Amino acid sequence: MKITQAEFVISAAKRDQLPKDALPEIALAGRSNVGKSSLINRMINRRNLARTSSVPGKTQTLNYYRINEAFYFVDLPGYGYAKVSKAQRVQWGKLIEGYLLGREYLKLVLHVVDLRHPPTADDRMMADWLKHFDIPTAVVATKADKISKGRVPSHLKRIRQDLELASDTMLIPFSAETGQGREELWEYIQQSLMPGPQD
Repeated sequence: MKITQAEFVISAAKRDQLPKDALPEIALAGRSNVGKSSLINRMINRRNLARTSSVPGKTQTLNYYRINEAFYFVDLPGYGYAKVSKAQRVQWGKLIEGYLLGREYLKLVLHVVDLRHPPTADDRMMADWLKHFDIPTAVVATKADKISKGRVPSHLKRIRQDLELASDTMLIPFSAETGQGREELWEYIQQSLMPGPQD
C-alpha cells in the first residue's frame, strides 16, 4: 500500500471520544512493550508518528492514527504490565473490552506477540477471548530480526500451538527494524478493509 497521508488524531479514554466519521478500523492488541507503536511506524514508513516508549504500560488510551483518509490504526493499551495498579488494569480492561465488542467500524484485530518467546498467559487469554467472540484476527509476531532465520519456523509453530490458532488464522513474522512481513501484512489488511456482505 502506498501511504500518502498518516496522522495522529486522538488519544481516547472514553467511548464518547472515539471518531464519528465511520472509517474502518484496524486495532492492535498486545502486551506492553511488544512493539505495537514500532509496528505502526514501520507499516507507514514514518519514524515517530506512533510514539514508542521504553517504559511499558505507557499507552493508557485508544490511540487513533488516520491513514490515507481511508481507515484508522487503533493502538490499544498494552496488557500484562505488573507495575500498573490493579484498579488501572481493570479500567483498561473495560476500555479494551468495550471497544472490541461494541465498535461497529472494527474490521480486524492485529494480535501482536513477541516471536522470540512463548506466548504469555495474557497472550493466551487475549487469543481465547478474540476467538470466543469471533473477532477477525491476524497474529503478528514481532522482533523477527532478533532470532536466526532457521529458528523462525519452530517459534511460529510454538505460537500457533500455544495460542491454539486455527489453521486458517494468519500468523506473520514481522520486524520493525528490517520491514520483514510488512508487505504480507498490508496485503492482509487491505483484504480486511474490502467491503463484505455485512457492509
